[in-house]
Amino acid sequence: MTAAAPVELRGLRKTYGELVAVDDVTLTVAAGDVYGYLGPNGAGKTTSLRMMLGLITPTEGEVRLFGEDPIADPVAALADVAGFVEEPAFYPYLTGRRNLELLAALDGSDGERIDEVLRLVELDGRAGDRVRGYSHGMRQRLGLAAALMRRPRLLLLDEPTTGLDPAGMRDMRDLVRRLAGEGITILLSTHLMSEVEQLCNRLAIIQLGRIRYEGELADLVARADGRYRLDATDPARAAEICRATPGIRDVSEEDGSVRFAAGAAAAATVSVRLAQDGIGVRALVPGGRSLEERFFEITEGEG
Repeated sequence: MTAAAPVELRGLRKTYGELVAVDDVTLTVAAGDVYGYLGPNGAGKTTSLRMMLGLITPTEGEVRLFGEDPIADPVAALADVAGFVEEPAFYPYLTGRRNLELLAALDGSDGERIDEVLRLVELDGRAGDRVRGYSHGMRQRLGLAAALMRRPRLLLLDEPTTGLDPAGMRDMRDLVRRLAGEGITILLSTHLMSEVEQLCNRLAIIQLGRIRYEGELADLVARADGRYRLDATDPARAAEICRATPGIRDVSEEDGSVRFAAGAAAAATVSVRLAQDGIGVRALVPGGRSLEERFFEITEGEG
């Protein structure tokens, strides 16, 4: 028998009076995915996660976590699930370790994993400090530590890098990569396209409560029309050479790169001509559409 997917949403809808927060959301997160749930603030991401965790009841549709309904049977559905929605909350006057001890007791655990998870999120050196003295990034990592005590197979993370400085964002992303490398399925709700590009293999784009794209990240950014992105040491001169090369068309300069459409033979020819002209080629990449470009094409009605 095929194992149930970690997350299955079918026709999920949530309304508050006349306000439609989530509208007919259908998606599947497969085992081993790092799945991006991408959309602007107010798109319906957090409302979706609240329904996944059984915190609010859908108006219509259904949620299944490993085949179980978190509303009908929350104990079974959430047995292998952990995470946090918005910011994790702790007692600020208690130490990080004591907060984890209390959470373990509430979850029926003896807290045997506390030292392990504190090391994993690199808070073992600050475990004896009161949470009120933690930075925002440290509180986010403590939230992950609390989630990991359950040995989850699925992590639901809502904007885990929001409010972090660049170093904190880097550290959180590195931690997510390590967890994914250990086989944990991760659903990552975010408004940051760079986060999805760096971490996720699949994604859904949600806008105004509706899914506008769902599938592989690579499929979204790939282009089948023979487009290339060229990064060269002299972009202006490189663009001139591209325009003068037979078989090269639609040449443009964008953000320091040259983009064009061509067949494989013409692309090879232009790389030789650039070298003959003394222009270094840093990258000549087929496709070349960024997630940002595709995101705006889709959400502005062009995708």
